[in-house]
Amino acid sequence: MTFVYMPWDIFFKPPERWEEVWFGFTIRGWAAKATEPIHWAIYAAGAFGFWKMKRWLWPWAALYSAQIAIAMLIFNVIAGPEHGDGRGGGWLAAIPIFLFFCYLTALLWRAKPAFEN
Repeated sequence: MTFVYMPWDIFFKPPERWEEVWFGFTIRGWAAKATEPIHWAIYAAGAFGFWKMKRWLWPWAALYSAQIAIAMLIFNVIAGPEHGDGRGGGWLAAIPIFLFFCYLTALLWRAKPAFEN
């Protein structure tokens, strides 16, 4: 996300496809383009923090993962086929993705000793 997707998204993606998802809700157009650098900064900070296993990344990595779990649940439901959108997979996709990120969140939360640098 930090080194490939976000630079492409920010510098090369056509304006008609500008979208950002925040907490499970999609924003489009110039609002999306204006918030892309914030996403990029979050991804870059996280990448650096994991690379160096920085102390400050705990508990933020776990909290970010929990936020993703909730966002994936919300996005897949509100953008699911039962709402006529089709980008999300509905409840059938939402539950396994939500559970996966809950598991990842628990692992990150319990990994505090790994972030002692």
